[in-house]
Order: sequence, then C-alpha cells, then structure tokens
Amino acid sequence: MKYIFVTGGVVSSLGKGLAAASIGTLLEQRGLKVLMQKFDPYLNVDPGTMSPYQHGEVYVLDDGAETDLDLGHYERFTSGVLSRMNNLTSGQVFDAVIKKERRGDYLGKTVQFIPHVTDEIKSRIYEVTNNNKDVDVLITEIGGTVGDMEGLLFLEALRQFALEVGKDNVCFIHVTLLPFIKAAGEVKTKPTQQSVAKLREIGIQPDIIICRTEADLDEDNRKKIAMFCNVEKKNVVAFRDVDHSIYECPLDLRRDKIDRLVVDKIGLGHTPPPALEEWEKFVQRVIHPKHSVTIAVAGKYTELQDAYKSIYESLIHAGAAHDTKIKIVRIDTEALENQSAEEIIGHVDGILVPGGFGDRGIEGKILAAKYARENNIPYFGICLGMQIATIEFARNVCGLTGANSTEFDVNTPYPVVSLQEEQKKLTTMGNNMRLGACESILFAGTQTAQLYHNADRITERHRHRYEFNSDYQDQLQEKGLVISSVSAKEGLVEIIELPSNRFHIACQFHPEFQSKPNKPHPLFSGFINAALEKKMREEL
Repeated sequence: MKYIFVTGGVVSSLGKGLAAASIGTLLEQRGLKVLMQKFDPYLNVDPGTMSPYQHGEVYVLDDGAETDLDLGHYERFTSGVLSRMNNLTSGQVFDAVIKKERRGDYLGKTVQFIPHVTDEIKSRIYEVTNNNKDVDVLITEIGGTVGDMEGLLFLEALRQFALEVGKDNVCFIHVTLLPFIKAAGEVKTKPTQQSVAKLREIGIQPDIIICRTEADLDEDNRKKIAMFCNVEKKNVVAFRDVDHSIYECPLDLRRDKIDRLVVDKIGLGHTPPPALEEWEKFVQRVIHPKHSVTIAVAGKYTELQDAYKSIYESLIHAGAAHDTKIKIVRIDTEALENQSAEEIIGHVDGILVPGGFGDRGIEGKILAAKYARENNIPYFGICLGMQIATIEFARNVCGLTGANSTEFDVNTPYPVVSLQEEQKKLTTMGNNMRLGACESILFAGTQTAQLYHNADRITERHRHRYEFNSDYQDQLQEKGLVISSVSAKEGLVEIIELPSNRFHIACQFHPEFQSKPNKPHPLFSGFINAALEKKMREEL
C-alpha cells in the first residue's frame, strides 16, 4: 500500500478534507483503489457528545461510528465504505494506552509519549493496511494545524511511519493559506513559509504544497514558495476558491495535475489519466440546471454552515439528477413560533425538517409540518423530523391534544414518541444511541416502496434515542397515517407517509449519509421531484 498524509497550516477550515477527498477522487478515476482516513487530535473519544456549535455535523458510518464530517466528504467523493477504523482521535489513543498499561501489556515499562503513544497511532495505520489488502492508496488527513500542541504526537508518529515503510511509499501534502492583503494589493507567501518551517522542525518535509487562495497563483509566488519551502516549483499547487460547488474541487486541483505529482512520488506513475467525464457532467448539471426549486430547511442550527452538511449535499445530488437548482432557505424554527407560517414558508416548494436534540424550536417545527400537510407542500422529515410529523398528526388529525415526545415533555398525556426501553437504564451519553446501519422491511404498494424501486428490504444508518410509540400505531393509522417500513429485527417504525399528499414522507434514519453525487438517495430524489412537480403545476 502507498500512503498520502495531508496536513494543514496557518488557519483551520482551509479545506484539508476537501483537498484530501478531491485527491481521492482523482486517484480513483485513474483506476486505483483508494481508502480515506481522518486523525483528529482533540481529546474527545468521538464527536458524538460535541455541540454542533463546536463541531458541526456528526457523520455516522455503517458500523455506528460517530465521526468527523470530513468522512462524509470522503464517502461522497470516493466509493470507499468507511468504518470506525478510519477515524482516530487523541481520546481513543490515550484510552487505549491507559487500558494497556492497566492490563500490564507494557511489562512494567515506564509509559511515555514516545514510543507508546506514537506506536498506538501508527498501529491504526498498520491495522487499516492489514485489513484492506486490495487497497492501493491510503489517504490520511490530520486535523488541526501544524504547531497545535495536541497534534504534535500525530505528526511525530507519521514521521516515524514514513521511515518504517520507506519514503518512496509516502507522500506528504501540506495545505496552507495564501492570504490576499487588500491594502497592499498583494498575495503574501510568508504564512506558508512559516508553516512549512514549523513542519520541517518536526522532521517532515512536505513533498507537495497546496496553496489555498482566492486568486490564482502566479509564477513568481510559486517560485518563491518552492525556494523557501524546499520543494520543486511544479509541486506548489493552487487550490482556488470555486465559484459554484465543492464538486468543482477535483477539477480545480487537476489543473495543476496534482494526481500526476502524487502518483509519480509514490511510484504509481504508470496509471492512466483520470476519467472525469461523468464527474464533469454532474458538475455541469449542478452549475447549469434547467429548473429550480426552493426548499425550506427548518431546524435549530440553520445559522451554522456545517450543522446539516450532508443534508445540503444530498439535496444538491438530487437536484442534479432532476436538472434542478436547489435554493435553500434556512428557517430558524423559533421564528416560526412567533410569526405566521404563511409569511415565512408560504413561498417554498418543499419543507425539510432535519434531525436534532433538545426542545428549543420544537413547536416551530411542528407548525412547519402542519403547514406542509394542510397546504399539500412536499414534506420530508428526517429522524427528529419524523417524530415531529408524528406529533403534529397526532395532535391535529387524531385529536390527541398535548401529544408529544417524552424528550420534550415527560408528562405528556399522549407520548406518541418515547425513549427506547434499553435507553432508560443508561447513565452515560457517548456512543450508546441506536447507531449505524440497520435493515428494514418495506411494505409493498406504498409510495416509499416505489421510490426504492419496489425493494422489499433496505439498510439505512441511524442516530437517535427516541422512537415512534407503537401503542399509538392503530389510532394514527385509522386516521390515514401509513407506516411504510419497520425495522427487520425489532419491528420499530422506520418510515411514515401520508398518501393523501403529493409527498409527505418522514424516516427515523438518516438517508443523507448514503447519498452520492451521481447516485442520489431515493428519498431525496423523490422529495425534489415532488417539489419540482408542484412548482411546474403552479406555473401553468
């Protein structure tokens, strides 16, 4: 296996994850089998207990691992299916080291950062290598920036690892910032020079430098960076701001032939140029669509760019499949509690209520679901969005006044959504929800089954504690609610729908975690198709 390590410097949020994912795309389109990995130096064991304000979206894998949102980019940009082995945090590293020390695995030795902690980090790379013999290239992104105290051990581990496997099998890529100083009218290379100098102090010489820049990279600055950072000029690559979509990033990096630079460094130069025709077609459908629809995303974290990242990307995928631009209107559901729904969301073509935790903005979400149902506006509920649709239907159609989830009101007279029985005995919060891929049964003849091409079973990823309360199943069904899917093992309600509406479907799982650029998730695709049909009818 060959190895690519992607580090970052100067500031965070430079797009290391997108750079790594884009390189994965280019190498995969050259015919190589690629696997992605993320090292996060923070001390949390995983991001599952972190606030969206701190971390953004928590991305869930098939095996139930709660991971960094960059793993979403990895799975969307490449064909690899990742597992908990593909995300490592300092919390996991130190937890493993302490457990080994307590068991006596170190045979009485003094436990130290080097070699014991660095060996633990390297062991994750070796384990992924040994478990994926058919993979040609492992791309590992290191979170944070060079110079961060918590990242030093990871960088030291990579320095050691490169010596162990041979430097000809390793490519170090450093992503850095080229700021444009408006007052001076100049792009400044000094932050890049300082960042690379810090990396070299640690003992790592980058092979390729990716310069994040608003403008293009002129030859003088390319030459200056090459000279002061000890790399060849051709290995200084521009990573420009894209105009329309993150899916332009592989095409942008291809302009400087970064895939060629990488394969030459790791001895895979015999591979053919990347076949990007299908990717380019997808990008063109995103940039130049024939139609457009307006979708309201009604949530409590709408002011955060990354809180619903996978949902926004899944809407783009579905839009491209229908040659449609998605205009997203972010609705803070607390505002819906104090203003007219007609005024705020009366103009949209579809309403999506995403997942979330806590009672803030819940009544606003219920109002959004009610408005969608009563006005026949396509409604798509995800996780909490399904629970919201259930509560709204119970209150306003079944007459169960005060119906609620026990998450929001433990004394509700009608707990149509309640805590899973096995969750009631838990005393900790981390990694103990219903997590990961679960198989569900689809009922024939439902609208949902048609969207899944009449499959009888599906597998989707979950992340939740509360469930549809089956005690109220008959009451809700008598009034027209249709249960179109239940879990194969426990019989838990997975999808509900209202066939009386053009599209009123809600699911307990997170379909956004399985959508791809050229393979949109069927529920997102059906939602956008319904929104487009609504708009076209109104325009006639």
